Amino acid sequence: MKVMVIARATAASEAGEMDPEMFAAMDKFNEELINAGIMLDGTGLTPSSRGARVRFSGSNRTVTEGPFPETKELIAGFMIWKVSSLQEAIDWVKKFPNPMIEDSDVEIRPFMEPEDLAAAIDPAVPEQETRLKVRARMINWTP
Repeated sequence: MKVMVIARATAASEAGEMDPEMFAAMDKFNEELINAGIMLDGTGLTPSSRGARVRFSGSNRTVTEGPFPETKELIAGFMIWKVSSLQEAIDWVKKFPNPMIEDSDVEIRPFMEPEDLAAAIDPAVPEQETRLKVRARMINWTP
């Protein structure tokens, strides 16, 4: 199963405050994840002051530029992991160095699989989704 591990933003991360010791500890932990075959991808995100949101309301689109006031709703970084279960992901996250200067939360969310949508989608969609993934890999392929 693939999961997204989400580091929630804090007031400090939104202010751009970074601790070099924390980054060194995270680098060491990331190396352990890579060596274990768990980590597939991941990165930190800039503060919301450098971003924007697009709100969808029917056919209307409204753009709001950051910063955004509610840090509890913001993401400071993410990782994509391949694990055997949610419990394995929880066990790895419990080994995390604190990714922030202050108290913080890390959320784990499994990726949606075609079978999760079985009741809501046309039976041809999983086949089409597979074709699109193969096509995307071919487009991004480099020798």
